[in-house]
Amino acid sequence: MRHTFVICILSILCITQSKAQKIDNLVSFRDVKSETYFRFHYDNDYFAATDENYTQGYSFELVSPFFKRNPINYLFYKPKDTEIRYGLALEHIGYTPNHYELPEIQFGDRPFASAIMLKSFIMAIDQVKKSRFTSSFSLGIIGPAAFGEEIQVGIHEATGNKTPLGWQHQIKNDIVINYEMGYERQLIRYKDFFSLQAHAKANVGTLFTHGAIGFNTTLGLLNSPFTVLTKKKGFVLYAYAQPMLHVIGYDATLQGGLFNRQSVYTISAANMERFTGQLNYGLVLKTRTLYFEYSRAMITKEYESGDPYKWGGIKIGFTL
Repeated sequence: MRHTFVICILSILCITQSKAQKIDNLVSFRDVKSETYFRFHYDNDYFAATDENYTQGYSFELVSPFFKRNPINYLFYKPKDTEIRYGLALEHIGYTPNHYELPEIQFGDRPFASAIMLKSFIMAIDQVKKSRFTSSFSLGIIGPAAFGEEIQVGIHEATGNKTPLGWQHQIKNDIVINYEMGYERQLIRYKDFFSLQAHAKANVGTLFTHGAIGFNTTLGLLNSPFTVLTKKKGFVLYAYAQPMLHVIGYDATLQGGLFNRQSVYTISAANMERFTGQLNYGLVLKTRTLYFEYSRAMITKEYESGDPYKWGGIKIGFTL
């Protein structure tokens, strides 16, 4: 009953506050040294002075020992001798073509698309091997039922921007079921000032199917994300960079739902780019109880007739 109550609260928050895979809350440079915390994430291409492709995303994330009782956890691999944290997140992502203000289909550009998902996840931290193993399971929907049109139109009307008129051509309703596993290991660390990690992940499901490899590095005043919760400073401030290479199998935001093939416009499999490069970078400020982050990202084109694009985001969190 209490588990259902938490899900309902998160769902209400999403609806009332409406305005990966781009949203990644599991990577080590976003570590919060607490077994209980809440964090809000918001992406928008406005931060990069654009209004196309990945136009907006947000999530509400709650980590708590309470979620140890989540039955979904039986799907996750839990290595021995690791510190495990359990969480639940509600995520929403939206995509538009360049000329979103035109009512007709923008052939050669990406289709309108939005998805909303409830994500269960765990983080397993091995302080001896200086590694992290993460798993997540997402369940949701892509299509008009995700309210992408209502959210974007509402924001544009409130800010005086052009009204989006092409959402009637968006990707049709279909189910989202996705499973992701990730592994990260520290390669180099110099005191509490510099670190370098390698990471890899795989995502399989109806929304995204892809693999990724890359590195991330942090520079500044650091806590180690590979130590137990009791070992932490009260104040940290650092910059991070994360180059990644993706191998793409399927992307429903471009190709349409896996089961519902009635979308009026999609990107064909032959037009998909199977390899993409991405760079994430930003600044993180943490105190004993608060988390602040400003992030930027850029990615190479995801389909042959598309273009590279970029976006930015903010995260605000606090321990409970």
